[in-house]
Amino acid sequence: MGTADNTETSSLSTDDELTEEEREQLLQEIEKKRSLRGVAAIVVAVIGITFSLFQVIIAARSTTWQAEIPVLDIQYQVFSLQPLQANAIHVAFALILAFLLFPPTNGTGPIFKRGGALADRLGSRGGDAVKGLLDRIRATIRWFMVDTTNSRITPLDYTLIIATLATPVYMLREFDEIRQMRARGMSLGRPIDEVYPFLDPIVTIFTTLGAPITDVPYAILIGAIGILLVLEATRRALGTFLMGVVAAFIVYARWGYLIPRNVSYIGILSIPQLGWFEIIRDLWFTTVGIFGTPVSVSVRFIYIFILFGAFLEMSGAGKWFIDFAYSLTGSRRGGPAKASVVSSGFMGMLSGSSIANTVTTGAFTIPLMKRSGYSAEFAGGVESSASSGGQILPPVMGAAAFLIVEFTGTPYSDVIVAATVPALAFFFGMWVMVHFEAGRHGIGGLDRSELSRPTDLLRAGWFYLVPIFLLLYYLVGLRLSVGRSGWYTIVAIIALIAFIAAYNDKTRIPLVTAIGVLTSIQAASYVSFGVGVTGVISGATGTELAVTEAIRSAVGDLDMIILVVSLVGLLLTNRGDAPLLDLDDAVDDAATDTATRLGRPSLGTNKAYRFLVFGLKSMESGAKTATTVVIAVAAAGVIPGVISVSGLGPNLTSLILTVSGQSLVIMLLLAGVSAIIMGLGMPTTVMYILLVSMLGGALEQFGVAILAAHLFILYFGLMADVTPPVAVAAYAAAGVAKADEFATGVTAFLLSLNKVMVPFAFIFAPGVLLLRQVDGEWTVIGLSDVLDVGFFIPEVLIPIVGVFAGVWALGVTIIGYYNSEVTSIDRALFSVSSLLLMVPALILLPVETTLSFAGVSVSLHTLTFDLIFRGLGAALLVGLIVRNRGGNKEDQTVHESAGEPIAAE
Repeated sequence: MGTADNTETSSLSTDDELTEEEREQLLQEIEKKRSLRGVAAIVVAVIGITFSLFQVIIAARSTTWQAEIPVLDIQYQVFSLQPLQANAIHVAFALILAFLLFPPTNGTGPIFKRGGALADRLGSRGGDAVKGLLDRIRATIRWFMVDTTNSRITPLDYTLIIATLATPVYMLREFDEIRQMRARGMSLGRPIDEVYPFLDPIVTIFTTLGAPITDVPYAILIGAIGILLVLEATRRALGTFLMGVVAAFIVYARWGYLIPRNVSYIGILSIPQLGWFEIIRDLWFTTVGIFGTPVSVSVRFIYIFILFGAFLEMSGAGKWFIDFAYSLTGSRRGGPAKASVVSSGFMGMLSGSSIANTVTTGAFTIPLMKRSGYSAEFAGGVESSASSGGQILPPVMGAAAFLIVEFTGTPYSDVIVAATVPALAFFFGMWVMVHFEAGRHGIGGLDRSELSRPTDLLRAGWFYLVPIFLLLYYLVGLRLSVGRSGWYTIVAIIALIAFIAAYNDKTRIPLVTAIGVLTSIQAASYVSFGVGVTGVISGATGTELAVTEAIRSAVGDLDMIILVVSLVGLLLTNRGDAPLLDLDDAVDDAATDTATRLGRPSLGTNKAYRFLVFGLKSMESGAKTATTVVIAVAAAGVIPGVISVSGLGPNLTSLILTVSGQSLVIMLLLAGVSAIIMGLGMPTTVMYILLVSMLGGALEQFGVAILAAHLFILYFGLMADVTPPVAVAAYAAAGVAKADEFATGVTAFLLSLNKVMVPFAFIFAPGVLLLRQVDGEWTVIGLSDVLDVGFFIPEVLIPIVGVFAGVWALGVTIIGYYNSEVTSIDRALFSVSSLLLMVPALILLPVETTLSFAGVSVSLHTLTFDLIFRGLGAALLVGLIVRNRGGNKEDQTVHESAGEPIAAE
């Protein structure tokens, strides 16, 4: 952004706004990460950048990369990886980073406290010699594995990192042996001294000490160690609860056969007996367990989109989008909160982390909301609710959309189209509630003089929108694969920032001219030789293209042309100004810091150097963000793996159907409550995988559209981030807002109730997802379906209008205000109208069931009754609006001065 934008940022700052260092410290406290400095930080950065480069190559070249030496016409294979090998390398990178970023323990946990107390008692009884020995043992243990300052990498971490490398090395060197063991039995594997003869002296030592490690195949050893490493990384990065759940499934796989088959309900959970060799084989050496579908999705889709988000954020798009949202809404009633809803939803969509987005975006939005008049609890509730809701917002949807694609087999373009209306309904509801809360307390907007004009911001940062539109074009327009679309978009961001860095009044004409000339040469090359300029240089040949096709192909290469021209321009004019370049503060700080450490402080303002740091910092940030996600999907892979190899799936579906009494409403309530409970403190990805594995089959048995079922689980799982007593995103917001944690959690929960009602709406009316069932298959509607008025109006248009009207009514119910305070009776009636408008089936089905118990057989869940009850809801809503339209000025004045949060009611 230009000068005006920097002015705006400073004018909007408040005394309560957290500094960059404070944001990082708060985020590290919540995520329990280390704060590394010096060599350790450099090592983490190098590993992170390498991880990102590996994933970029996978996205660009797939798992097989063949290169060609120009002129010599020599082709050679750089690498060719099997899916299992690629997945193992992917997880190994994440494990290494997890052991570096997350400390094993700070020595204050219950185990260390009890162990220390026991040592003190034994020392006091055993005399000085025993006490001295115990003190030395305690000191050794603390040296080996305790990090009290969250800044020291312990010897235990180095040991675990070395153990982590064993699996990818073995899989790369001995994959043929793995194939044989999977086909003929794990007992055929060679012992460690035969796989690595140079380790024979060490093996002999272990054998002498009574550890016969040569009696089991080496593959079993590294498989068992690998599973334990995943559990340990899960404990560090995601908490003991998730580690316990995953470990429980492993224990169940081994001893679940002991469950008596003849016991009602519980007997269904009995499984065939499995030995440790079989369990380790299925969980570690196949693409069914830890390296199964979730990790495959991470390799192919999730990581590249996390990287896309990192590049976009480091480019300065995050700051610009927040500023732009404020310029559009900041001066309106409740403007700061409305801007928070828009900007936090957008950034949450990219980051896929409710906590990280709440802290980073909230550090700017929450102080402004408080300054405008919102309570600290309400400001924190708005930020955390909108940030968690970003994961349902297309086109990125965090990591969830990619998992849905893989688990349902639905094209990505169909997933984001289907998810659009419900997501808009949720954010519309958020907008309504912050508007009513502003009216209730007389909260206006910021002074227009404090805000930049939208046109000025668009002129200074329009290019930040280009990657989003390009991504949609690649996914929906060209229907490219998800991984390839992400890769192309990242290249576009890099080229765009290179161009912006090189662009100024002196260079703009040469830059644009050079790009135009090279594009023309590229098009001419396609016309003359059928290949581009680089193809001609390397000796490649192709079929000559027509002029229009050649131009289209040349335009497709425009990103690389812009990148090359801009890089040359940067190198030639690296000391010039760049009026449009406004990289993220983290990039500028890194550039200044590294330049100082190199003894050349002037490099910190060098455009070419800043661009280089931008690329490296983006890859490092993407790797750090992805680490937790990769660990989560690797751990979660155990759950569907155990269900699959044990044959539990059909039995589990049968049990769930029995418990629900074959009732869809009870089944949905069971699924929703389970999603919230299992999601407490868990990443969204893990919750989704766990619940889909357990409940997905049962939901499909009721004839629910598979895409609707998966989105239902996702919506409810996201509620866990704002549901007390855990409410991790809400408590993070409370830390930023300096507010009461529980009150902030309650407020965030109430503001997120749309995420409860909207899923029920699209389950019973799939038209809300723009779905239609044709010949037993659910598909996204097309133009012909829209023109089918008899279908579109009653099954799509009316339900969608009902959802938005119902969300509006729910906003009045939650806030308790519409022009004036709404009475308790009217709030109850608003809630009834909301239910009738959004999900009349929740009334019709219970009534139908009750009548059937009374001996009256009647079908109420029909389209006719659905429309009638929606009409009743609309009539009730109109009546309530008319009755509350006037507004009591005296009450309004009282509440404008009250300033209490809705959580306090």
